[in-house]
Formats: sequence, structure tokens, C-alpha cells
Amino acid sequence: MFGRIVPRYDLLNSVLTAGFDRRWRERAAALAAPNGARVLDLGTGTGMLADALVARGARILVGGDFSLEMLQAARRRVSVRLLTVADALDLPFADATFDVVTSAFLWRNLADLPAGLAELARVLRPGGRVVSLEVTHPPGWRGPVFRLYFERVVPIVGGLVSGDPVAYGYLPASLGHFPPALQLADLLAAAGFERVSFQYVGLGGLAIHLAHKPDAPAQKHASALQP
Repeated sequence: MFGRIVPRYDLLNSVLTAGFDRRWRERAAALAAPNGARVLDLGTGTGMLADALVARGARILVGGDFSLEMLQAARRRVSVRLLTVADALDLPFADATFDVVTSAFLWRNLADLPAGLAELARVLRPGGRVVSLEVTHPPGWRGPVFRLYFERVVPIVGGLVSGDPVAYGYLPASLGHFPPALQLADLLAAAGFERVSFQYVGLGGLAIHLAHKPDAPAQKHASALQP
């Protein structure tokens, strides 16, 4: 499905968000603080967030995505970086490989979110951070307004522009089972992350989560007892 919408994916993101999607990715990249870091951008798609991470000085950037067509589009945008097909529930990387793991609009699509968060924790080094930009359920009065837009307007506009109404009909369905931002923060804590925080953007229709993997416990060296 994701491979089918590649040709107009970036255009539709811009249309459906009134051009704000790039700004939200820039904010996520700023929170990731990638300067000099080894970064995995998971669900990299066409490479828009990866591009922002490279601009902020990511030393090594790996873009992973389940869709080969998305990766081919990302390769045209982000040059001289490693792009690889990757399953977020079974990442092809060793433990503690990355300083930062980022994603944009990925977590709603995971068949097993807790397992996916556990995989992120596994490939992060101690003290590393995870940053996610994702659609969410807006609090308060914005909730019904956003649902009306997301459930009625997005599928129609997305279907017309992309020529694939099925793919854009999937978007509101994917949010239906996805936890609200506060609940997602609790899931991150349950996965072992600490200093979990989030901020709403886009009038509360999206949230950026930031969480840290705990530092490795300091090694204790027993001193020899003196008589």
C-alpha cells in the first residue's frame, strides 16, 4: 500500500497539513539533537525527516523502512547515507547500535506497539534517546473537529490527489486503535524508557514524544580490605 502512494506522498503531506509537516519534522529533528550522533530514522519513508537530521549534523544516519519504493524515493533526497529495508519489530541491528532513533508517522502502523518499543530500546545505546512525530487524539474541544477532518476530509482529498482512495481511507482507521499521547507516554515508560515527555503540535492533532534509555549502571569496584 505504501509503495503505491510514493509518487504523490510528499505533495499530499504538504496539502493535508497546509505545509506545516516540514516544520513539525524540523522540530522533531531539533529534539533528537543529532549533531555528531549515530541515528536510525525508522519508517524513513521518502526521507523528509532524515534530510532534517542530516542538516543538523547526524554523523551516521541509517534510514530504515519496510517499503522498498519509499527507500528508493529517500535515496533521491538524502545522499551518501545507508538506507535499508527493515522490519520495526525485528530490526537487523545489534544491541546498543544507535545514539538516537527517530520516526515520523510510523508507530500507528505497528502490529505490536509494545514489541516495537522494546526493539527501539534494544538498538539504542544506554543514555540514547527516541523521538517520534505521530498523529494523535487532540484533547478537549479540538478532538471532534480533528476527527471530522481526519475521518471525512483526509480520505477524500487523499484519494483524489493520489488516485488511491483505499490507502487514504486507511489513515483514520489506523488512528482508531492508536493510544492517545498520554497513554503512549505510559507505554514508553513501561518499555523501560525514562524522562518521557511529549508536546502537541498542529492544534493538538499530532504529538512529538521524547524518551531516554536509562544510562548504564556505574560499575562498582570493590576495594581490597586493608588489615
